[in-house]
Amino acid sequence: MSLSQRRRKCFISYHHADEAEVRDFIQKFDHVRDTFIARGIGAGMPGDVLNSANRDYIMRRVRESYLRDSTVTIVMVGKCTWARRYVDWEIASTLRNDARNARSGLLGIVLPSAAHTPKAPVRLSDNLGTGAAPGYANWYHYPTSARSLSSMIEEAYSARTEFIPNNSRLLFSNNRECR
Repeated sequence: MSLSQRRRKCFISYHHADEAEVRDFIQKFDHVRDTFIARGIGAGMPGDVLNSANRDYIMRRVRESYLRDSTVTIVMVGKCTWARRYVDWEIASTLRNDARNARSGLLGIVLPSAAHTPKAPVRLSDNLGTGAAPGYANWYHYPTSARSLSSMIEEAYSARTEFIPNNSRLLFSNNRECR
């Protein structure tokens, strides 16, 4: 099977402070025909930024508007991504499986600016494998090629039907303090 047959729609989750790096990532890989189709909020992607504090509204809008036709969520891990409530809510929406929307695969990619001190969002950490045991999600350092990114995406896509995710953690009410 060629990579072009495995091109997936990916929701991109990130902290707004990392928008320039996320935009560079999308420009580097989204234009490569065989990699992925970026979906998300902000960073030059179609869609409006949801300015609301209502968790249920945000999760419903993200799910209906952005996740409904995506198959993998890529969490772009910057220095403070782990502390953002919207990232937590987007991951929680990704892991939900309901009558209208199937759950998506999940992977984290550490941005170059956070390469020396990466910290995964807790809901992503809850779903990582331990030791030799695989988990629902994986996280990686920034890909060096479209082929390596395609492999990461395909692994996340496959895991969504092979593993049951852990989505039991309470949703963030507020952003956490990032130092």
